[in-house]
Amino acid sequence: MKIIINYDSCWRNSFLKGSNNEPLPDKGRKFIGSMISLKNDENFIKRDITLNTIMGVVNRLIGDQRKLYQARLSGNYYFKDIDYENTNKVKFTDYNNDTNEMTYIRNITGNTSKSTYNGALMANNPMFKSDYSAEFWGVLALDFEQLCDFILNNTTVKAQISLDPESVVGKFEERVKLKAVENEGSVNDVVKFLNECFENVSYVETKGNVLPYRLYCAALYLQLDRLSKHYDMTTAKTKSGKVAGCSKRGFNGYRDFMVNFVTGGAKKIYGNPYLRKERIKGVGEVVSMMTKASGKLEIELDVERSVAKEIKIMIENAGVSSFYLGKKGLAYVDSISTRPMKP
Repeated sequence: MKIIINYDSCWRNSFLKGSNNEPLPDKGRKFIGSMISLKNDENFIKRDITLNTIMGVVNRLIGDQRKLYQARLSGNYYFKDIDYENTNKVKFTDYNNDTNEMTYIRNITGNTSKSTYNGALMANNPMFKSDYSAEFWGVLALDFEQLCDFILNNTTVKAQISLDPESVVGKFEERVKLKAVENEGSVNDVVKFLNECFENVSYVETKGNVLPYRLYCAALYLQLDRLSKHYDMTTAKTKSGKVAGCSKRGFNGYRDFMVNFVTGGAKKIYGNPYLRKERIKGVGEVVSMMTKASGKLEIELDVERSVAKEIKIMIENAGVSSFYLGKKGLAYVDSISTRPMKP
């Protein structure tokens, strides 16, 4: 028998990790359509019509609404005699016209922007207006040699820094950009000292060098402890008892720092264009976008004439007027013929 399906604007990409032909993970399939995820080539997934697609469609048409893998595992699977690969029991031909379009994908994960925030900036936060503020945040204004001296010798911090969230986060970002240094001399002394202060925290990279910004972050925790002998440092810590935006070995980013000093918290990302940009040697920048397909799909099932008539009646009784062919778009049955397949 032959089933002809017309379809329009059906998506030929997937932005969920894993397969629809297997049980769902406990937390569902991971969304990999964000701009960050799409920087990884393996997350830009193209989909074509396969046997799984065809069997999913014909099962849907006869009224079986189970997932395909569920139907296949059941004892009453209707198409069990023809649904297997590398045979001629199921044939299909896809006459498609593809277009590449800019598509905006809605963010379903609740991700927040890394560089913006909601509400007003609370520049009068006690972290920046207390007696300890200049000495505390001034650690970020030390040059690298001064930083090492401060860590090893507990020198007084006199470096000047503007005491407001934007200026402080700017200093953090400057320190993150500093190039790695060799783990020798005073740097090695600093690393050994910090390892004694903070157990199970590593400051040496896999290549054996040291990233300066990790030492700046560690120095803030040292200063937090040192200043506590002279000031009440309660307001210098976040609710979790940490220094805003950083751990003992690293800066967590603009968003994690600024969220502590704004009235509206982190700003949610409501979506992003589904595209991948990459540079290919000899070609330049290549932009890949969502593929949408329109066309006609011919499905042939190698079944007896009586079975073909039964399938046709089941399709008519199920009354599926339209459906997705893969993801989104519109598809519908154009015609059904119960004539046997040609050899």
